[in-house]
Amino acid sequence: MGSSKHRWKFTLLRSPSYLKKPPPPQPPPIEFICPISGDLMADPVIVSSGQTFERNCVLACISLSFKPTAISAAVDFTTVIPNLALKSAIINWCRTNSFLPNPKPLDFRSALSIVQSLMNDSPKFPPKRLSSCLSSTSDDSVAAAAVSAVNSCSTTPLPSLTTRPFCYSSSSSSEIDNLIEEDEEIICKLRSGSISDQEDAAVALRKITRTKQEARIYLCTPRLMAVLRHLIVSRSASVQVNSVAALVNLSLEDVNKVKIVRSGIVPPLIDVLRGGFPEAQDHAAGALFSLALDDQNKTAIGVLGALPPLLHALRAGSDRSRHDSALALYHLSLVQSNRAKLVKLGSVQLFLNMLKSGHMTGRIMLILSNLAGSVEGRAAMLDGGAVECLLGMVSRAEFDSDSTRECCLGALYGLSQGGLRFKGLAKEAGAEELLVREEATAPERCKEKAKKILEVMRQKYEEEETVDWEALLNSDELTRSRFELVYGKE
Repeated sequence: MGSSKHRWKFTLLRSPSYLKKPPPPQPPPIEFICPISGDLMADPVIVSSGQTFERNCVLACISLSFKPTAISAAVDFTTVIPNLALKSAIINWCRTNSFLPNPKPLDFRSALSIVQSLMNDSPKFPPKRLSSCLSSTSDDSVAAAAVSAVNSCSTTPLPSLTTRPFCYSSSSSSEIDNLIEEDEEIICKLRSGSISDQEDAAVALRKITRTKQEARIYLCTPRLMAVLRHLIVSRSASVQVNSVAALVNLSLEDVNKVKIVRSGIVPPLIDVLRGGFPEAQDHAAGALFSLALDDQNKTAIGVLGALPPLLHALRAGSDRSRHDSALALYHLSLVQSNRAKLVKLGSVQLFLNMLKSGHMTGRIMLILSNLAGSVEGRAAMLDGGAVECLLGMVSRAEFDSDSTRECCLGALYGLSQGGLRFKGLAKEAGAEELLVREEATAPERCKEKAKKILEVMRQKYEEEETVDWEALLNSDELTRSRFELVYGKE
């Protein structure tokens, strides 16, 4: 009886196999889908404006100088950061929902095709179904992704005159295909263990980036930067020189400047400037100048140690290296942290000596104007005799252009913020008479600066500007009382 009940209960608990149904596939969350490709993202990245896209879709947009309009805000591709948290969430979702294997990254060629479809204003097809989102490895899904991207993004590229080189606005698909083929061939040769292959590839890369603006945008990828990072310190003169020259060409495009610095290529570039082949050193100075033009790079280049070798190149390099180093130092000295570093490196005396020798007066004056705008630079220049030096140039009218003259007066105005010390040095050098003459005869912009300096100099010597007399007297009385307490009254 007990065994019968047991068998009966056991029978009730069993369910026929035909009654089991697999759970319906769960759609991925919308934030897992790339707004451009329409597929589940495998390598999501966050861009400057906050949106997340598949990495190769972003690279394709950058290569084609195209910015789609997102659902809620304009897109800014200036910065690209891996979204590791979202990538992990997508992988966990795939495992939980038995979606294996994990999604594969969209290849760059397919991403280019999708973005070109947007730029060419391809006809809108019916919206892509969810099933196609989950089959990103099939050829059909690429076409479907293009349809979805067209439906979700603007098809109007930004004006070519303001966002990309004019010649690139007419790039055809055949030109892009040629670039892809050249890219693959060049990178394969650059990675080759054969010095001959590396030399040929470096020459080809330098040539294509010098003659084709669109190539400079397309070829500046993390993949190429990783290869160049090793080759620019090659022991082969040809490989090193042509690799650094190609890097200079790549840096000419504004969209590439931050990418290049963030690729980690600045430290080896500094090594080339310090001890590379002479022609490579010239190109390295030019590359640092070009990269320093972007405000986002200025602090990083200074932190990475570029200032000492640039100062050395300014002092002992070739004419070309000196000129590019001076321009690099000017742009880097626009940042306060770099101005402080330059002062600590003893650069002020170097700059003043160059002024006295008449070498590169205009560019050195630009740097000194920046330094005079900081407390550290102002103190170092006052200590180094900058007031006498600059006023001497004013008296002798030793200027190669009106802009150099204006910079000289600008530097003097910066020094005039040094208070009583500047006034004393300027008075001793006969500044007032010289500045009155400048105010009467100089070009308009120079007149304004001369007038401002005179206004500072003509202010009464009110010691309250810099000295608290009451505190000073109190401190004197305190000192006297302590003296009497210890030594007694005389």
